Amino acid sequence: MSLKTAKKRIAILGGGPSGLFMYKRLIESELKNLKIEIFERKAHLGAGMPYSSEGAEVEHITNVSDNEIPIIFNSIEDWVKIAPKSILKKFDIDSEKFNEYKVLPRLFFGEYLSAQFDLLIKQAEKKSIITKVHLNTTITDILDDKGTKKVKVKVDGKEDGIFDEIIICTGHNWPKKHEGKIPNYFDSPYPPKKVTLRCNHSIALKGSSLTAVDAIRTLARSNGKFTQNDDGTYLFKLDANSSKFKIIMHSRNGLLPAIRFHLEDSHLGKDDTLTKKQVQDHIKKNGGFISLDFVFDRNFKQQFKKKEPKFYERIKDMDLETFVEAMMDYREKLPPFDLFKKEYAEAEKSIEKRESIYWKEVLAVLSFAMNYPAKYLPAEDMQRLQKVLMPLISIVIAFVPQSSCRDLMALHDAGVLDIVSVGEDSRVEPNAKGGATYYYEDENGKQIAKHYKMFVDCVGQPHLSFEDFPFQGLIDGGIVSPAKLNFKDIKKGTAAYKKGNKLVEKTENGHFSLRVPGITINDYFQVVDEDGVASERVFIMAVPYIGGYNPDYSGIDFCEAASEQVMKKISA
Repeated sequence: MSLKTAKKRIAILGGGPSGLFMYKRLIESELKNLKIEIFERKAHLGAGMPYSSEGAEVEHITNVSDNEIPIIFNSIEDWVKIAPKSILKKFDIDSEKFNEYKVLPRLFFGEYLSAQFDLLIKQAEKKSIITKVHLNTTITDILDDKGTKKVKVKVDGKEDGIFDEIIICTGHNWPKKHEGKIPNYFDSPYPPKKVTLRCNHSIALKGSSLTAVDAIRTLARSNGKFTQNDDGTYLFKLDANSSKFKIIMHSRNGLLPAIRFHLEDSHLGKDDTLTKKQVQDHIKKNGGFISLDFVFDRNFKQQFKKKEPKFYERIKDMDLETFVEAMMDYREKLPPFDLFKKEYAEAEKSIEKRESIYWKEVLAVLSFAMNYPAKYLPAEDMQRLQKVLMPLISIVIAFVPQSSCRDLMALHDAGVLDIVSVGEDSRVEPNAKGGATYYYEDENGKQIAKHYKMFVDCVGQPHLSFEDFPFQGLIDGGIVSPAKLNFKDIKKGTAAYKKGNKLVEKTENGHFSLRVPGITINDYFQVVDEDGVASERVFIMAVPYIGGYNPDYSGIDFCEAASEQVMKKISA
């Protein structure tokens, strides 16, 4: 076969949303003689974990609407006009009355994503791009052969393909630590069917994020019913045989997440943030690092100068810590469900008038915009980001949909849902006979140890460590390396090292580095080895394994942005 007709073989590992966006980029590219193979663990493409039965039931809904989602092949509004009537009927969707501003059932969104894959495959056929799909297939290992400059994949330990490039898009992963060994102890609420349980006792949830909301919606419907009266009041009533059912969320700061409101820019104003050139120019002037304070000033504070000058005057002299303290202090002054109801009314007004709650919108922009510069932060700034800024971001940009809010408020009013603040030093110990004991200090400094017959960890997708990376061949071949950040200030590095922080290491030149979650990647999502050399053949978009360098898990937005960077390198 001549070089002119040789196929360029690319493998996409994972056929969820990340794989979908990567496939879209490839077939829309100018690459010639392309053969793409997609390996998917499940029986269908597109939905991934969040939008399939692995991550959702009928009660679960998206926290984004059609107008906020990047167009794949066509918009949801256009797709519903050609969607199978059986799917529209199943989810009670009227194509004539479809509203692009409304959130959707997650399983319905999964059907849309699967349909997008089918439409893209047909488009690829028209462009003479060969697509081979492997369903119900799990890749067990990857080998990067530097000699042949090819990548090999293994299925069940057997070689199953040789490729020019491979993109790892394996999506979410919740490792099981105690689940299955300890009765009624769940390392995550997914798949939700496993917590579809009738419980006549209290249940402890760790966290109060969107993951906790998912668990609450499933557990509540297994133990009672929601009803809406003629006057609009929304109530929850327990089943008679679940009279002792109660859910207690345990949160580090005792706060509920913020509520979905109207976004002025449905794609979060990403064009107004620091450009890559501005980031790189700052890095050159700042000793090879980007300052968190610089990013906070340019990607957050400066955004208010024109839009909300009064708010800018209020915060312009605040450093990161002062701003976060002010915002958290305001939130912590009110009882959590009182604040939740107040913010629900505020969000309803925002949606009705189509006016943004601008500071929250800009905070979401800041969170997303942290992904690119995060790998250039000095270690001491990454510690500030993790400890100071991310706890606020995780609360404010959760964007809980209105129907979920109504569930939570009805459950609290019925006396079956509460939240307690447990602080950073709290811990959970599984009980061999079932459930777990929560240890924490209450607001009065009293030590609490409370046993629950059932425990569900709801902190969301964990940032997995280098040791959790699933492809041993890439580890053994020295193709991947643990993600690290160097300290800029040697005094701060020395102090952290002397305190016994196990993540702080002394380097050969006498400086210090901080281990952060996952593996090392570059700007193009190529895996990077210990010597700082990027693989020309192996790319990764699987968020659990790159969390140290990509602190914001922004779902569909992340898939779109990351696939663009990967495509730039493959095209080059």
